[in-house]
Amino acid sequence: MNRQMCWLSKSSGDGEKILYLQVEANKGWRPYTAYPQFAVPDYKIPGGSKGWATYQKLLKAGWTLVPSARANEFSTQVEYSESMLQNQ
Repeated sequence: MNRQMCWLSKSSGDGEKILYLQVEANKGWRPYTAYPQFAVPDYKIPGGSKGWATYQKLLKAGWTLVPSARANEFSTQVEYSESMLQNQ
């Protein structure tokens, strides 16, 4: 499976979107910051997208962008991944 990226709201609704990554098919979606081996520092631009620099790096490396419209399909996996991060 290709590694995938998606722009998702950190919380339910239409909040600010950040970059989420899926590194394996059987793994849930997690924020890019959960993967320090892939993440690069964000640009220091007021109001800039969280993860934009990482997105550019990974796109060049062959990662696939999944449309945000499909975010609802991943919502359970995202919520589970978020709760796992908070409990670490």
